[in-house]
Amino acid sequence: MEAERLNSPQTSAVLFEVMGYQLQFSQDPNSKHLGTTVWDASMVLVKYLEKNCRKGRFSPSKLKGKRVIELGAGCGVAGFGMALLGCDVVSTDEVEVLPLLMRNIERNISRITQMNPDADSIGSMMAAELSWGNKDHIRALDPPFDYIIGTDVVYAEHLLEPLLQTMLALSGPKTTILIGYEIRSTNVHEQMIQLWKKHFEVKIVPKSKMDVKYNHPSIQLYIMTLKTPEGSVNLEDEADTSKSNGSSSSNSNSNSKIVEDEGDDELPTEPHDGSLSEWEARRYGSMAARLLRDIKIT
Repeated sequence: MEAERLNSPQTSAVLFEVMGYQLQFSQDPNSKHLGTTVWDASMVLVKYLEKNCRKGRFSPSKLKGKRVIELGAGCGVAGFGMALLGCDVVSTDEVEVLPLLMRNIERNISRITQMNPDADSIGSMMAAELSWGNKDHIRALDPPFDYIIGTDVVYAEHLLEPLLQTMLALSGPKTTILIGYEIRSTNVHEQMIQLWKKHFEVKIVPKSKMDVKYNHPSIQLYIMTLKTPEGSVNLEDEADTSKSNGSSSSNSNSNSKIVEDEGDDELPTEPHDGSLSEWEARRYGSMAARLLRDIKIT
């Protein structure tokens, strides 16, 4: 029997295990808004946090009480990854998406509380409206934030500049930006990276640091900080990332970043029993959609 893709129009909810909690995210793939669907990059980002939370900058001891804003939150998956590590998260999106986002937040906070009534280490999560570039919305959120996160927030060229200006307005000298992104348009992707590199130190998370299951060659994670004046040192820089890059800390020009070995967009490896995991079914569906998009029928 053909495996059904989780992210199909018939699927109204996605079950996702995050740091020992079985969370449920309602979605509406049939709506006119892309934010009402759970996208794979959000799952990759959360599983990256889960894998790297035992030590370092993403450990609960370092994240407890940190202020996080999630851009283009959609169903709120990525925000819960940070909240479960102790952060106080504000998940933002356009007003039309907020009802679904708020429903997911309320439902999953209830599920977490029921599973662990004494979960003192868990942070908080709330929803707020944010249209990128809207100064009133940004001012009401009281920046700067310790972390800015987002997944699959860019899919068209006209969004690049508003996203950049919003990230800059929400940032302070010590803000860390964590973005998960699936490359769908090479042109948009290249423009996005060039824009970011003008203002941020951009690093790509290597595949070795991602979850062994929740990763894919077309999905990348970026860690960014505001550029510091030449000659100064950014104490918030991630030591593990620098070591993985094997580069000197003095080489911090706009092109310095971790570059993971690029692989082909291959199909997931089929398990021995011939069945597909839910993640593999999602990736098959995503690849099929891209193939159909590229085929022109005459």
